[in-house]
Amino acid sequence: MTGSRIVALGHYQPAKVLTNDDLAAMVDTSDEWIRSRVGIETRHVAGPDEPVDELAAHAGAKALASAGLVPDDIDLVLVATSTAIDRSPNTAARVAARLGMGSPAVMDLNVVCAGFTHALATADHAVRAGAAVRALVIGADKMAEVTDWTDRTTCVLVGDGAGAAVIEATGPGSDGEIGPVLWGSVPEMGHAVRIEGTPPRFAQEGQSVYRWATTQLPPIARKVCERAGVTPEELAAVVLHQANLRIIEPVAQKIGAVNAVIARDVVHSGNTSAASIPMALSKLVERGEIESGDPVLLFGFGGNLSYAGQVVRCP
Repeated sequence: MTGSRIVALGHYQPAKVLTNDDLAAMVDTSDEWIRSRVGIETRHVAGPDEPVDELAAHAGAKALASAGLVPDDIDLVLVATSTAIDRSPNTAARVAARLGMGSPAVMDLNVVCAGFTHALATADHAVRAGAAVRALVIGADKMAEVTDWTDRTTCVLVGDGAGAAVIEATGPGSDGEIGPVLWGSVPEMGHAVRIEGTPPRFAQEGQSVYRWATTQLPPIARKVCERAGVTPEELAAVVLHQANLRIIEPVAQKIGAVNAVIARDVVHSGNTSAASIPMALSKLVERGEIESGDPVLLFGFGGNLSYAGQVVRCP
């Protein structure tokens, strides 16, 4: 049976950087308060003339260049986003048009902060089923557009950006394979993280999310490793959704990945929702902190209290 692997990655962030001191001039907060509670120092924020599909296209173009491919080599585009304002054309179609692709299948997935790992699993399934040969999978969000910048409980958290991965078919057992996904949700707790209303605004119940993430997710993440035939001690890196450093560090510790590099991109990028995992992974690879063939745990969680994770091999 055909498998799939990640062959290349790319990421993109807007040029504008918003520091904690900048936020302190806007709302009642401080650099010390933000660092101590969420671990964030800076975040990138897109302007009104930078739509989410533009962020996604930049990341996708970098991933394609890294893979040595041209746009027509892609037959499936999946974009995970929860901040696309327009319904149609969807974000994936807009990305395909920006990149000059021929006739790929184009789909958006909205699973908020767990969107990229859901999209990656969907691309893997499509390749395994023979419905696609190469896929471009992107997580992209413009959280600045759905944030109330007068609300100090949420505006300190968010950032904008995009991360992309090129997926292709491969034979079983090859380095770079995408492992089986473990995914689910807690539907009755969907109110804990919301982007709703007109205009849409991001809101969350921080303590509820913190308790759920730090107590319920570590055993699920260990089951992801078990499905992949990898022990937590064998992981070279752990890339969790970059929600909050106070969530990332205890969850990573409870997983038991004692030899792994822990992605902490949240410090410099904030919570970028579906973009956070592919951006953090792309940066780890770019900096040479993990090597080709290394096993890496990807685990997304958040909105809808959804989660999805898989172990992948570093491209």
